[in-house]
Amino acid sequence: MDYLVAKSSVSITDLKRNPSAVIKEAEGAPVVVLNHNRPSAYIVPADTFEAMLEKLDDLEIRKTIRKRRGEKSVPVSLDAL
Repeated sequence: MDYLVAKSSVSITDLKRNPSAVIKEAEGAPVVVLNHNRPSAYIVPADTFEAMLEKLDDLEIRKTIRKRRGEKSVPVSLDAL
């Protein structure tokens, strides 16, 4: 059994018929797209997607910071940049 991470779902067929209605009806919440009753994609609002990408970027930056913690620092002048 597949785990769905959305409160609403739509079949690919219904999505093809009227994608604007699906997005409007979701009211900003994620929608899982089903193909043969199995999740094949998620539709999320653009601002939510952008926020997710920002979080992922922050996690990568944290990983780099932890990795470099303890390394010797190198002084650099602003003119050298």
